[in-house]
Amino acid sequence: MTNAIFVVDKPIGMSSNHFLSRVKRKYKQKKAGFSGTLDPFASGCLIVAFDQYTKLFQFLQKTPKTYRATLWLGASSESLDNENMINISYPVDKIDIESLEEILKNLVGKIEYLPPKYSAKKIDGNRAYNLARNGQEVAMKKSTMEVYDIRLLHYSHPFITIEASVSEGAYIRSLAQIIFEKMNCIGTLSALRRLNEGKFFINNEQKLDPLDYLNLEQNQYSGSKEWIEFGKKIEIGYLSNHNDGIYFILFDSFFSIISIENQEVKYLLNNIQREIVKND
Repeated sequence: MTNAIFVVDKPIGMSSNHFLSRVKRKYKQKKAGFSGTLDPFASGCLIVAFDQYTKLFQFLQKTPKTYRATLWLGASSESLDNENMINISYPVDKIDIESLEEILKNLVGKIEYLPPKYSAKKIDGNRAYNLARNGQEVAMKKSTMEVYDIRLLHYSHPFITIEASVSEGAYIRSLAQIIFEKMNCIGTLSALRRLNEGKFFINNEQKLDPLDYLNLEQNQYSGSKEWIEFGKKIEIGYLSNHNDGIYFILFDSFFSIISIENQEVKYLLNNIQREIVKND
């Protein structure tokens, strides 16, 4: 592989960075990156890119993200999942299914939440989970997530399995804590699996065409291909769409990403070589 983008299935018990190192060795790649960190206790969909395609993550359509999570009633842990020691000394009576489904239904929409202190959020340049693991005080700021859909899959006391589609940056551990609060009980996550990120699904690490996943509109360019290829200034008159925004310009062997602001055109990424994808 040279330029490539695909989805891997991260296993449980391994950090996203550690698993990326394995993927790099497998495909003999030096430059690689991933989007959307999965915590060590979680598994599932992780978008990986090689070489020039590592620059594309911010422009990809990666929402909604869908997760399958198992909530453990009456258990607690400092990390809000099974990564830390779990205390199961908070017995909870069996719950009413209809009441639970009503709680889940009312979570659809934008909700305010507190990110877990064991998370990749940065505090003064440091990852929150590093501070928490070192025993330092961690003060998280409230944030907002959007829940697009959430449903009950299974209930076998004291475990509840749900599936939720959420916005980018959402934390299912925090969503679970909101559910526990509304149920007036204590709980933690015992399992978490990411099923997809937008149109990205687990598919045997098949190479994908990034143009199918860009969250951008194409802008037609009528000038010389070489002008773009060598990064020369683009006159807006050569573009079909003059409106402010971010676009991609496509040629047979490469594409570029540009921005238009107040009729001024700037390169955001230029001369990204296209890799023709041929999956059976």
